[in-house]
Amino acid sequence: MPSLIDCPSDRPLTVVQLSDSHLFAEADGCLLGMDTAHSLAKVVDKVQAEQAQIDLLLGTGDLAQDASMAAYQRFAELTAPLKAPQRWLAGNHDEVAPMQQLCAADQRLVAVTDLGAWRVILLDTSVEGSVPGYLRDDQLQLLDNALASAGARHCLVVCHHHPVSVGCQWLEPIGIKNAQALLSRLDAAPQVKCLLWGHIHQEFDQLRGHYRLLATPSTCVQFAPGSEDFQVDTQPPGYRWLRLLPDGGLETGVSRVTGIDFVVDYSVKGY
Repeated sequence: MPSLIDCPSDRPLTVVQLSDSHLFAEADGCLLGMDTAHSLAKVVDKVQAEQAQIDLLLGTGDLAQDASMAAYQRFAELTAPLKAPQRWLAGNHDEVAPMQQLCAADQRLVAVTDLGAWRVILLDTSVEGSVPGYLRDDQLQLLDNALASAGARHCLVVCHHHPVSVGCQWLEPIGIKNAQALLSRLDAAPQVKCLLWGHIHQEFDQLRGHYRLLATPSTCVQFAPGSEDFQVDTQPPGYRWLRLLPDGGLETGVSRVTGIDFVVDYSVKGY
């Protein structure tokens, strides 16, 4: 059974996506020179300043860089000021066991959530010990069941890895290995309005048939769009907001932290 967040079905819903925070057990842990807890805190400040009400907060994977319990606790603490229901996904740097342990008493890892006129479906594309993603049979079955039982609700499908080419050659091999199994299902499901993911540390927005394909900047280091090899971008951390409209329409945008200098080591050739 899906979880239910009590929202009116006749008003727009605000969803905020935070992705790829890459937190560490150490409070001052750095990825490519950037203090990831500090950058996440600044993104959360930006969200607070811009979003008066948040109906759902999505943490779309690589919440931790070291898969430590302390890192997941830190993500929870740093995002608590947003005072919104949360749903989390595992990314390729995460481990499901500590996430499950931390979230055992709440619904942060629930896969299907109904709110207002919408259903949000979270799919786990993580594979233990692997950078690329894959949708196991149980995840494809979960998607089939969630779509079949959505009724009149519009659907937002969420995962960590990218299912299509995003224009970066070095990212091509590390998306969802069986992406066509996902895309063929969404292509045949008119209730799906959007597929949303993280992983690529950059903004992406494309229309595929009847639904949007969206990806989101990291709350820490950014990857350069259109790069052939691994390349860090100079853009600052950010997040994506979505307005889910009662009629199935969708408005969205990316907002980035301004007025703050973040330290980044641009000489590093991988992470």
